[in-house]
Amino acid sequence: MSDPEALKRDAAAKALSFVEDGMRLGLGTGSTAKHFVDLLAERVAGGLKVVGVPTSEVTRRQAESLRVPLTTLDETPELDLTVDGADEIDPQLNLIKGGGGALLREKIVAAASRRMIVIADASKQVQTLGRFALPIEVNGFGLEATKRAIARVLAEAGCPGPLNLRKTSDGHVFVTDGGHMILDAACDRIPDPAGLASRLHTVPGVVEHGLFIGLASFAIIASPGGAEVVGRV
Repeated sequence: MSDPEALKRDAAAKALSFVEDGMRLGLGTGSTAKHFVDLLAERVAGGLKVVGVPTSEVTRRQAESLRVPLTTLDETPELDLTVDGADEIDPQLNLIKGGGGALLREKIVAAASRRMIVIADASKQVQTLGRFALPIEVNGFGLEATKRAIARVLAEAGCPGPLNLRKTSDGHVFVTDGGHMILDAACDRIPDPAGLASRLHTVPGVVEHGLFIGLASFAIIASPGGAEVVGRV
């Protein structure tokens, strides 16, 4: 099995084995998480009783169309499990997320969960984070000043790189579900993800960033040889 979508679905199917009746679930965003929601819907149709909190409007629409029961973090502020994908995963289960632009809601939902399972294919595993551009969600006000401050932080953290304002395929500025913009930092290599995460939070104008540190409980990595659990279950 070498088809990327088949690998993603394999990882999602393995994650579904950790879902129990009555659970409150965080539903991730992205191509791998989409497979999980599809498979979850099949189980719900068969009688599984769960309720989900979507991490994006895209996931909300998908879940609603498949009749997966939904709630909000205001109604259900503590979740049992979040299942979500990642753009990069290092050996310590630190992540880069936000390629789809949902990093703020994804991080809020993951932090509200007792456990987070990351599902991905083996191409997302790296020894050091940074090959995938780091998404940084920012307020539109004072964008140039915020951009300059972020550039200084990146340089001080030992991972300087171009900062590109994310745009849609038709050339318009990408706007997140929260109404913010995203700067993608081409760091190439992030020597200290936790340190950079802390530094970025000191920059006024930064709403959130795509470094997920200490949030993943374990990962399910799918390769042609099968889906493997990485980390302590």
